[in-house]
Amino acid sequence: MHPNPLSLRILGVPMDLGQQRRGVDMGPSAIRYAGLYPHLARLGHRVEDMGNVPVPGRDEPAVQAHRWTQVEGGGLRHLPEVVAACQAIYRTAQECAEAEDVPVFLGGDHSIAIGTVGGVSAVGPVGLIWVDAHGDFNVPETSPTGNIHGMPLAVLTGRGHPELVDLGRPGPKVRPQQVVVIGVRDLDPGEREALAESGVTVFTMREVDELGMATVARSALSRLHALERIHLSLDMDALEPTAAPGVGTPVIGGLTVREAHLLMEILAEAGKVRSVDVVEVNPILDEGNRTAELAVALLASLFGQRIL
Repeated sequence: MHPNPLSLRILGVPMDLGQQRRGVDMGPSAIRYAGLYPHLARLGHRVEDMGNVPVPGRDEPAVQAHRWTQVEGGGLRHLPEVVAACQAIYRTAQECAEAEDVPVFLGGDHSIAIGTVGGVSAVGPVGLIWVDAHGDFNVPETSPTGNIHGMPLAVLTGRGHPELVDLGRPGPKVRPQQVVVIGVRDLDPGEREALAESGVTVFTMREVDELGMATVARSALSRLHALERIHLSLDMDALEPTAAPGVGTPVIGGLTVREAHLLMEILAEAGKVRSVDVVEVNPILDEGNRTAELAVALLASLFGQRIL
């Protein structure tokens, strides 16, 4: 049993509007089917599944009418619907943080983090550990696709379209010095330059290879030591595609299963993670629900499951 039981709230966010491949809206169902609730309850936590945060469906006529919003320097796909969905997510995340519950958001594409991180940060400063193959630091001017799931980290640090940056409350939701990115290995040219100059701490896969995950994880915690709460944003494409095939934008050369578990175990020992989102699980692209099962196993490690 966990020595310090938490009040965990599972919340699905079946959103696929931040990117173009179908199927990621079924991610919450896949993760639930893989046994998330019993795995967390078995650890001794108080667990409640709160159902899904309502988000617009891609096939709704209004969504079809807003497929592309032209903005200065570029364009954004499904901007009004992503804003509406993230506002609902923001309110839910804020309510959980105010109640001192630990929300576990199941994506859905990574654009949901605009709402999850925004909401929990409304209650007070929060450190952000962003585990991802990609930087998610594009703005409309640098994005080759206009997909908002490639922009949430930029938005949260105050860069990008005002409707996204000012969602929930005006301005940035985290300072760059409060953010650590782990596992990145695929950056667009414009976001590479912006991320390098941003003040965000970035551990690419080269640093993971050279330093080892234990050093990277403890360095991340050291950089965020002044903050009492940490939000973990875990994109399953951070892992090697052979381990997590059910993602929309796989990139070879990712984290191994053991590296990912070690990161979760070290974060569990620190005891500061008070909110999390797990995103980009696409069961249509998966093999026997392996990616969702791995997501459940990693969440179990994050919340205290140990080998011995």
